[in-house]
Amino acid sequence: MSRVLVPLAQGCEELEAVTITDILVRGGIAVVTASLDDNRIITASRGMQLIAQQTLDEVIGQKFDLIVLPGGLPGADYLQADLRLRSMLQTMMAEGGLVAAICAAPKVLLNAGILDGKQATSYPGVIDRHPAPGMQYLKDAIVQDGQVITSRGPGTAMDFALYLVEQLQGKAKREQVEAALVRA
Repeated sequence: MSRVLVPLAQGCEELEAVTITDILVRGGIAVVTASLDDNRIITASRGMQLIAQQTLDEVIGQKFDLIVLPGGLPGADYLQADLRLRSMLQTMMAEGGLVAAICAAPKVLLNAGILDGKQATSYPGVIDRHPAPGMQYLKDAIVQDGQVITSRGPGTAMDFALYLVEQLQGKAKREQVEAALVRA
């Protein structure tokens, strides 16, 4: 079974955090949510409270197939400032795993040097004004360049999460999950 880490920071975008977690679980993926500190109650950007399953310290050293970062502000700022998370992302890249970020969270990848020479997207104004060296900014809803997957914002969260299911579990599983959502 694929394992995914979703770090949750105070002020994260709740629509993204909940959609990503929910869709991945529907896809048969083991999802671990982790707070950046001992306070597992996360107050998201619009006041919704989320409860992380573990803390980041508790999951350091565990194996994951993907680390996916929800955006939102100031959540993405807290993710960016966390040196443990930066190290985990860099290790994930070095070991051939996937990293993904949506909305404002691609700036975490940019700051960690992960977007150097990559194609990527984000919420407008987040990474396009000061791109990484050799980075090409695209306005597509979802951009994958090798091990790195980025997406635009809350409006792309469901497609982003379904895309992640497909990357980890295959197209048939994505189609099964999507059909059950009755999107059309």
